[in-house]
Amino acid sequence: MYYYEVAVTYIVRQDTFTLTYSSQEELAVGTIVLVEVGKKTSVGVVMSPATKPSYTTKPVTKLIYETSIPKPLVELSSWLSEYYRTHLANVLQTVLPRGLDKKRRTPKTTVSSTPSIRERTNFLLNKEQLFAVENISSSTSTGTLLHGVTGSGKTAVYIELVKQAASENKSSIILVPEIALTSQLVDELSQHFPDVIITHSRQTEAERHITWQKVLESDRPSVIIGPRSALFLPVKKLGYIIIDEAHEPSYKQEKAPRYSALRAASKLAELHTAKLVLGSATPSVVDYYQAEYPGNNIVNLLHPAKKITKPEVTLIDSTKRHNYKRHYIFSDKLLSSIERSLQSGRQVLIFHNRRGSASVSLCDNCGWQAGCPRCFLPLSLHTDSHLMSCHTCGFSSKIPSSCPSCSSADIIHKGIGTKRIETELRKLYPSKTIVRFDADSEAGETVDKLYQQLYDGSIDIIIGTQVIAKGLDLPRLHTVGVIQADTGLSLPDYSSSERTFQLLCQVVGRVGRSDHSTEVVVQSYQPNHPAISHGIAQDYKNFYQYTLKERRRSNFPPFCYLLKATCVYKTEKAAISNSKKMADILKKRAPESVEILGPTPSFYERQRDTYRWQLVLKSTKRADLAAALDLFPSTHWQTELDPMRLL
Repeated sequence: MYYYEVAVTYIVRQDTFTLTYSSQEELAVGTIVLVEVGKKTSVGVVMSPATKPSYTTKPVTKLIYETSIPKPLVELSSWLSEYYRTHLANVLQTVLPRGLDKKRRTPKTTVSSTPSIRERTNFLLNKEQLFAVENISSSTSTGTLLHGVTGSGKTAVYIELVKQAASENKSSIILVPEIALTSQLVDELSQHFPDVIITHSRQTEAERHITWQKVLESDRPSVIIGPRSALFLPVKKLGYIIIDEAHEPSYKQEKAPRYSALRAASKLAELHTAKLVLGSATPSVVDYYQAEYPGNNIVNLLHPAKKITKPEVTLIDSTKRHNYKRHYIFSDKLLSSIERSLQSGRQVLIFHNRRGSASVSLCDNCGWQAGCPRCFLPLSLHTDSHLMSCHTCGFSSKIPSSCPSCSSADIIHKGIGTKRIETELRKLYPSKTIVRFDADSEAGETVDKLYQQLYDGSIDIIIGTQVIAKGLDLPRLHTVGVIQADTGLSLPDYSSSERTFQLLCQVVGRVGRSDHSTEVVVQSYQPNHPAISHGIAQDYKNFYQYTLKERRRSNFPPFCYLLKATCVYKTEKAAISNSKKMADILKKRAPESVEILGPTPSFYERQRDTYRWQLVLKSTKRADLAAALDLFPSTHWQTELDPMRLL
């Protein structure tokens, strides 16, 4: 009889991560089994052999798969549980697909078989790219930060590295921040590799399970593309993990186990003796600072991969209303540029980082404001659906025809959202094909679904939020307009200027990728802010130095680690009193290096009928913050180590 420690996929007890089971046959670490837990049955993973216990054990009910998941993935699961101080069951729910115990009908193919949208690219690497490939492949460092300016050909470097891995019978995982970017990258890679495996959250449970099973049972090297969850496909031999647009916040999971895909990828590469490549034109300040440590590797692609004509960039001061004689949203300069592009049959991209038609609806008579009854936040107007919606909890109501407070019919809607922009552009250019891409887009009207129309230029005007700023290469794009570049600067967070800079760099980088002339018009109420001025110049070096100075002065990452703790109660009084009590406990019992900020109301103080107050803990020792986690109660508190933002 053999005995094993098995981790099941739900929390049985907070202080118990594994349970001991017996088996008539010898099992490998990583074997996926079905076991009884009380009166339930659960999927479990064999974590380690065990000695015969003094008590009677239940037998393993059955093996779900003969093939065990690779040992590095098992070790990564344990590491994530320990590093992020979360229950192993939470990690396994993330690592394993749902429904592993269900029988699936295997389709003929689970890989990309769509015809190529893009013109076939025969990559002839330039000297910088060849140096980058050689440097990365020969480096003794596990990780490399590939800092490449927009249009420098990072994708060509990725492809060459993946080819090298395949020649050694090793697989590669390429992570993208958005599903929307998958189509473009799949199209590029499909020209070089016959089997490109795609996984993402829009696939059905069955599709994700079948993809996972295909990778588990394959003995051939695979090329895998997807968002952060693609990291957990059961690859046997891994050569490269490549993270494209590595600065994007979507690589941090917001729910338990609240892991960073960059940190998890670094550990997985180490366990596989593989290599990690973080690619970005605007690396996060923290990642660049850490990459400068001795022993780490930075490779720079400082020049465009081919001959280009830099875009003509114009910065419009939105405080000067004489710049807006023709329209209250679009400056005269932007309208002129749009019209030149449309007349020459070229595309226009309008970027604005706010959804909806209007951000505030109020009564012009008494000042009543439409707000969410659950979150106490302003409701956003969505004229296309005739609804007022809360972007925090999803609450919606009909648009009021009169004020519920004074009965006046003078309801006014203020603020600019992507839907308002779409409405105004349709009035100005009724004969043009205009498509909006944001979180409210219908399932069939997302970037990945309409990528061919975007690429071939059949869409005249593209409107969108962050999703269109990232990595898209559109050869017919001529004009980029940024409606309010400083939108994010008002957020009370230490990373708000960095995020503004990154988005501006990215959206400006959508043009100036070929030899035809292009234009960028940036509208801002704060044209002299360093995030704006460095962003439109795509000047990473000076912005990095500016931000590093600010972070050092205020003691924020990379000069410390952070822990965000949010106290959640049904009443405001309970949230305040309990967060104050917790602050007092921490001051007495937390390690000496821990600095405590707060308690203060959370940025969204009320969400979904609850009140939220937060504490922010800083320390130069991450282990001390991890130790402080043990002082928090298991109920009414949400904690996050290494938060991307403090909102």
